[in-house]
Amino acid sequence: MSVFGKKYIKLAIPMVAAVSFAIVQPVLAAAPVSVVVAFPAGGPGDTIARVTGKELESHLKTPVVVENKPGGNGAIAASTVTRAKPDGNTLFLSSTGAIAVNPSLYKKLIYDPAKDLQPVALLVSTPEVLVVSKKSGITSVKELLEKAKTNPEGISLSTSGVGSMPHMAIAQFRIATKANTLIVPFGGAAPAITATIGGQVDGFFGDVSGLVQHIKTGALVPIGIASEKRSAALPDVPTFDELGIKNVHAINWYGVFAPTGTPEEKIKELNTAYRAVMKTPAVQKYVQTSGLDTGDLEPAQFGTLIEEDTKKWGELIKAENIRMNE
Repeated sequence: MSVFGKKYIKLAIPMVAAVSFAIVQPVLAAAPVSVVVAFPAGGPGDTIARVTGKELESHLKTPVVVENKPGGNGAIAASTVTRAKPDGNTLFLSSTGAIAVNPSLYKKLIYDPAKDLQPVALLVSTPEVLVVSKKSGITSVKELLEKAKTNPEGISLSTSGVGSMPHMAIAQFRIATKANTLIVPFGGAAPAITATIGGQVDGFFGDVSGLVQHIKTGALVPIGIASEKRSAALPDVPTFDELGIKNVHAINWYGVFAPTGTPEEKIKELNTAYRAVMKTPAVQKYVQTSGLDTGDLEPAQFGTLIEEDTKKWGELIKAENIRMNE
């Protein structure tokens, strides 16, 4: 501090205190909230983070910054957040995989979702839909299963990665139908979709929200919804239950989490803000055009959903002997 500064403080302490308080307070209020996303830029998770983040700024009166840290089925992003200060300024936006699938999928996981992360808010959910290429000529699940019987090599279904929600849906489908199925893993949804459109594989299970545009253009044909009810975005597509194929229920959700130790009042504040954000016109427009369902749960209710899904996917992973980093 300069000599001038020291003299100034001695001569005008009350005035400086008042001025510094006025200056510091807005700076503290404007400390940015970092939303760490477990997906690359441009994907559905990233889009959700940015659409909601823009509205969240208005509700919290605070800048919101989205950081993309893809990899490890969400493990890289999760470990980043679990090491952050639990003050509510670092959040984790993830889908089901990093929270409810990874604990059973990985023999060695560098974080524990149940111990290291607190549920903040469920944002959206989307069922998996089975699609085939228009080039295949297949128009129904019945026709796909006929091919599985008559083709010596069975059928091939692509996934966005080992342990991904498309992989979980395929496992359910294979168990329910006993179809001869080759699972073809890709490094993300985009190449898996491209391979399906091009006919390199017979089909793909994916989020309705990520496939609805390809379906609208006619490049992909939807033949079954992995949910207990039909999708509002694809009302003419039957559920597997309706087709007589039971227990093919794969719902992918996207939610927000904070490091364990974040004050409960901060969790409540963020939950309230996000639930309000999901009702704004801008977010509702995105949700409706993407075939998503919005969530509206208290943190404890979201926690219950996570516990149920962790048990469900853990049992399936064990039954199918799906493992990583053995």
